[in-house]
Amino acid sequence: MNDLNARKMKKADLGVVVKLLADDVIGRSREDEAKVLHADYLRAFELIDSDVNQYAAIFEINGEPVGCLQITFIPGLSRRGSLRGQIEGVRVSRDFRGRGYGARMIAWAIKKCRDRGCRMVQLTSDKRRENAIQFYEKLGFVRSHEGFKLTLVSVLE
Repeated sequence: MNDLNARKMKKADLGVVVKLLADDVIGRSREDEAKVLHADYLRAFELIDSDVNQYAAIFEINGEPVGCLQITFIPGLSRRGSLRGQIEGVRVSRDFRGRGYGARMIAWAIKKCRDRGCRMVQLTSDKRRENAIQFYEKLGFVRSHEGFKLTLVSVLE
């Protein structure tokens, strides 16, 4: 499986990324593939791309995008001033799931976090994504906290 390559996401990748993010029941309720060039997606990309504490990655096999994820590097005073990596938006194309690519993508992200000096890597997964939760636990992630969210504006507005 040495055919998987990671690279920084480009604006031209927005269509692929939104399609990956929308490729399940939960994602379809939050994403809109028909509006990839919507101002919200473009603004988000520009903010991510210009921020040194953000890294959006595309994973390819022979130039074909098969996955994506985003890492946010979070400086903090807790844990003796630790930098932590937050992994978000992890998706593997439906046609490539179950082949070990997701594990390789997470391993790549963890290495990227180590290289930046992070002392911890964290992520969240929707409680309805039972397969994803089991996947992360197999990779050594521990359910150590209870997460909370407060929606300020509906995505569909």
